[in-house]
Amino acid sequence: MSALSGITIIETAERVCGEWAGRLLADFGAEVIKLEQPGGSPTRRYGPHVDGKGAVFAYCNTNKKSVVVDLEAESGRAMLARLLGRADALIDDHDPQWCKHLGLAPANLSERFPRLVHCQITPFGQHAPEDHHRAWPINVAAAGGWAWHTPSESDPADPPLMGAGRFMPDYESGLDAAMATAASLLRQRRTGEGQFIDLSEVAVQISRADVVLGRVLAGDDEPSRSRRRYDMGGPGDVFACADGFVHLVMMTSAQWQGLKDIMGNPAWAEQFPQDWLEFHCTPERVASFRQQFRPWIASQRRDDVTVAAQAKCVPLAPVNAAPDLIANEQYRHRGHFQSLGGANYPTAAYRMTASPVRLASTAPAPDADRDEVLP
Repeated sequence: MSALSGITIIETAERVCGEWAGRLLADFGAEVIKLEQPGGSPTRRYGPHVDGKGAVFAYCNTNKKSVVVDLEAESGRAMLARLLGRADALIDDHDPQWCKHLGLAPANLSERFPRLVHCQITPFGQHAPEDHHRAWPINVAAAGGWAWHTPSESDPADPPLMGAGRFMPDYESGLDAAMATAASLLRQRRTGEGQFIDLSEVAVQISRADVVLGRVLAGDDEPSRSRRRYDMGGPGDVFACADGFVHLVMMTSAQWQGLKDIMGNPAWAEQFPQDWLEFHCTPERVASFRQQFRPWIASQRRDDVTVAAQAKCVPLAPVNAAPDLIANEQYRHRGHFQSLGGANYPTAAYRMTASPVRLASTAPAPDADRDEVLP
């Protein structure tokens, strides 16, 4: 039996953040019923496409059921009410005006369904100004501080980026939404009562504040309009090697000694003081290191040099593309990728002995489960 077997969750979400929250709970065995408006979820049309189907939708909606319902119609709202009457939770990611228009405002639902756990994901929270209720992931990443200095050590002329992918803020928000919903379901089981979860996507970004933003928020550093103002100042960068790329992050004298050992202690390295990373890391030294390191690392094979570096506690890591991940020895050992419907899907990062997470079904076709869900 899965961890959330017997739990029924209604998902009216139409963005990646809400769909990812539902996917995580479905992985734990909850019955997640995705209500799609006529035409299907907008995420079905997000690229890239594989065999004419959107890969983003396929990734975020495994293990779910789909029913198409027109919530603008009275019959559709009545159907939703019947489903909520037997559901344990609702996950939504629309703006408050949309919810109020369809009778899904938090106060309305808590009065009609006091046992329901209602999680609503919005860019800035429920009580933000109306013009803040619609935002793209890049807006969320920028407002939360992530986009300001990513990628670190970037050219000041480069535009702000979101970090790892265009939907990273959505995945982070979906993770927090799933965690808050699961905690609320535990409370529901103990008390018989539901509650409303008001999740702010920007607040999620701020809660993930890294060492750079953390220094500013703690008052240890002053904000600046220069994106380079908060770069770590070390020689770390992405470097080309013989068969790919590696990422070096080096901050201590011990790591510097380890790198010198791997390189065979070249003569050019003697121009740097042993403690230069801690006390003498000037822009000139950083530039000199990169210039002289590049020819050496360009002659090395990616996997060989990263294994050697990690044995010396030097944080040098391979930059993996998608095919590299599928072929990765550790992922294969853990069985991290599961074949489903003729494609490889990444599964969960955790392994549970009594209730293992598994992918049981691919993302559903629109309205594929109407007969089962609405007998």
